[in-house]
Amino acid sequence: MIKNVIFIFVSLLLISCGKDHVPKPYGELRLEYPAPKYQKFENNCAYTFEYSDFASISDAKKPCWYYINYPKMKAKIFVTYYPIQNDFADHIKEAEKMVYEHTIKASSIETKSFEYPGKKVYGNFYELKGQSASNLQFYITDSTKHFVTAYLYFNTRPKPDSLAPAVNYIKNDMKHLLDTFEWKNN
Repeated sequence: MIKNVIFIFVSLLLISCGKDHVPKPYGELRLEYPAPKYQKFENNCAYTFEYSDFASISDAKKPCWYYINYPKMKAKIFVTYYPIQNDFADHIKEAEKMVYEHTIKASSIETKSFEYPGKKVYGNFYELKGQSASNLQFYITDSTKHFVTAYLYFNTRPKPDSLAPAVNYIKNDMKHLLDTFEWKNN
């Protein structure tokens, strides 16, 4: 009987001496999106551009204001248009104010100026790093008649690491929008 107890005790010791199980750390989904195919956005406004077929466009509050919706990413780009009426400097100040209001949460703001003189397209592209509510913003103007702004927003709490794939995808789409942006009758 003592031999049986010792045998069971030794067997239990040998079986229990295995690897300690460690819980897996919490991980985020790896998000991959399709390669974009671009289509031209035609409207009754003073401008046109190309946008991804992964997105849809809907009207916003005022004429020539639009939402470029990315429903699978819970994101939208809010596009506004203003005719310039001796208030060009005011539009620039307002666009920059919208960017720099995010300095409280943004860890850095990268500004890139762009110009396409042949199309009379000029502006700034802003990339806000960190837990900013709007990661990407830009304004486009011809500096005499037209002024367009765009702001990217997600319908979720800002988490830079988990939003990074979506931000990068939309960043490429926004850059394509800028590259293909044209004024009508300018």
